[in-house]
Amino acid sequence: MAGSTFGTAFRIMTWGESHGKGVGVTIDGCPAGLPLCEADIQEYLDRRKPGQSRYTTARSEGDVVEILSGVFEGQTTGAPIAMMVRNTDQRSRDYSAIMDVYRPGHADYCFDAKYGIRDYRGGGRSSARETIARVAAGAVAAKLLGYYGIQVTAYTKSIGTVSVEQERFDLAERDKNAFNMPDASAALQAAELMEKMMAAQDSAGGVVECRVSGVPAGIGEPVFDKLDACLAKAVFSIGAVKGFEIGDGFKAARALGSENNDPFYMEEDGSVKKRTNHAGGILGGISDGSEIVLRAAFKPTPSISRQQSTVNRNGENVEISIQGRHDPVVVPRAVVVVEAMTALTVADLLLQNRNAKLDAAEGSNI
Repeated sequence: MAGSTFGTAFRIMTWGESHGKGVGVTIDGCPAGLPLCEADIQEYLDRRKPGQSRYTTARSEGDVVEILSGVFEGQTTGAPIAMMVRNTDQRSRDYSAIMDVYRPGHADYCFDAKYGIRDYRGGGRSSARETIARVAAGAVAAKLLGYYGIQVTAYTKSIGTVSVEQERFDLAERDKNAFNMPDASAALQAAELMEKMMAAQDSAGGVVECRVSGVPAGIGEPVFDKLDACLAKAVFSIGAVKGFEIGDGFKAARALGSENNDPFYMEEDGSVKKRTNHAGGILGGISDGSEIVLRAAFKPTPSISRQQSTVNRNGENVEISIQGRHDPVVVPRAVVVVEAMTALTVADLLLQNRNAKLDAAEGSNI
């Protein structure tokens, strides 16, 4: 199976299945000397682990990370960093009834068409549990970006028809509710919506917004490896993502050039700034020094207990009602996954940028 690697200078490879012995990641290209311990990784993993509220799967996993290599006496050595999280609460029997049935909205049929075999126990490599490896690697990338003064912050922008209101925006509120929404009132409305969805044996989708501050101008390549193109690939690689935007996104298609352009001006310190940020911090595929703003649209969780029509491997039309432990909405747990993939992308292009010009390493950490 190809396609389990990501990045160039800061490169990762993820492995493992939802109902295997565990999942993990190997990072190649992390510079030596970065302070790193398992607690740094665990902080991020705790934000995505299941069982944190009635709106997430009841699967009870501690998601405890083990660093197997690449760290010595609290610092990275420059060698590959290998990390593993063991699976401890699999219930493969929950999936035995659907081993020959293609679940609507899932990758079951596509896996069978491509490989002629699939791991029906929770979806195997297509399971959301694979994102543990991304989050672990993203935690390392975020620690590296922090060294350069760059911070990545994501949160739930909307769930179903409920959206965060700008006048009530409070990032401190994000970690106080089950939906990771920086708006206490919106979180209460989202809870009411999800209670209705669960009673109807249905699910909901939503939008995650991510902001990156501290990125200097000049990060990203102008042709195929544009910063926004790389971010789009990274975020679209997350399961259930069906839409992506940078800055004003699709709203830009309805704007005039005079409205969409961001005027430049000079600060007193001699730096170039923009008065607005419709571009979302990226022009021509290269960072412009302002805050990077992106959004990812997640589809509703496809695993619902409501009866649905489908087919089986024998070519028969059948009905299915999916049982087991599933999230009625994936968005809250996906927030840290979007953060991780964003951090991995920016860290990779940041390290690549050190080769852009001869004086890049002189008088600057970037």
